[in-house]
Amino acid sequence: METKNAADTCDNEMEGCEQNNTTHISELTVKDVDVDFLPLIYDIIRGVEKDPQDTTQKSRDSQDTSQKVLELNKKLDQARNQIRRLPGIEFSKEEQLKRLETLRKQLQLKKDLLLKYRHVCSFDIPK
Repeated sequence: METKNAADTCDNEMEGCEQNNTTHISELTVKDVDVDFLPLIYDIIRGVEKDPQDTTQKSRDSQDTSQKVLELNKKLDQARNQIRRLPGIEFSKEEQLKRLETLRKQLQLKKDLLLKYRHVCSFDIPK
């Protein structure tokens, strides 16, 4: 029969904490969402606008354009999935604005408290 000491328990708890932290680290931010579609759209438009005389070249360009359209669809699906993973996306615009206002009020209160206590005299602690 094994007994666990306090150090083993702390190690196990730390592993759990580290796992939770990595979950938070992997959370997406708006900057992480890949929405760079313009180069693909440009390539598609450029491929459609080409008017070659050679039918084999036209067929090849058509295949290239079709491939670009598939890439664009994949990229759009990827962006949709990333956007769904953004924190707070489940809230409506009004709820998000309420939360933002609440956080701004809290920030202002904390700033006021910091200013208030910055000017309070510190007491000398006898040694």
